[in-house]
Amino acid sequence: MKHILLVEDDFDFGSILKQYLELHQYQVIWAKDGKEALKNFSEKQFDICVLDVMLPKLDGFTLAEKIVEINPEVPFVFLTAKKMKQDKIRGLKLGADDYIEKPFEADILVLRLQNILKRSQRVKITNDRIVPIGVYKFDAINHCLIYNGQRQKLTEKETILIQYLYDHKNTLIKREELLKDIWGNDDFFSGRSMDVFISRLRKYFKRDNTIKIESVRGVGLTFSLE
Repeated sequence: MKHILLVEDDFDFGSILKQYLELHQYQVIWAKDGKEALKNFSEKQFDICVLDVMLPKLDGFTLAEKIVEINPEVPFVFLTAKKMKQDKIRGLKLGADDYIEKPFEADILVLRLQNILKRSQRVKITNDRIVPIGVYKFDAINHCLIYNGQRQKLTEKETILIQYLYDHKNTLIKREELLKDIWGNDDFFSGRSMDVFISRLRKYFKRDNTIKIESVRGVGLTFSLE
């Protein structure tokens, strides 16, 4: 049984979502404001978080930042009635796995959560040793990138993406294949999310000029190692 942290301040809507998720065999902790949610996340283990953006005491974006600080491996999705582009971009930069606009059918939320959790289970870390990548050392098991003895902590998705790129190094990786293998689909949201993660990896590898993540317009990208 998967454990979900549901954060929603609308009592009627939150109650319906909680009951519906429980009908689908999820164990749900429902918090009605950001501070209550953060307390629950700090004290319990969760498989995924569902966060409303507009919350009392601590908004959804700030809550997500604190969740990532505590455990960057837990996936999360945002629920929002807002359609502003900058809000979606902010959510993507925080590492959100999905962004669902209200109103929506409860079935849609369940399917999105199932897809995210399935991807987490399907894509396993296979490296059992530290792999050299240029001047870096990639430790997939402990989710970190090591440079000069300094460790850059990685989220689970960053780790999976680096391993995927390394496994396909020096070849053209088609964009739709990468999206389906890592994000589960190639829709607009997933594409923007991937772009954010690729930009983040470019920053992580910037100390080595022989490592290049280059986009091929309209086709995909290459992870080049000399």
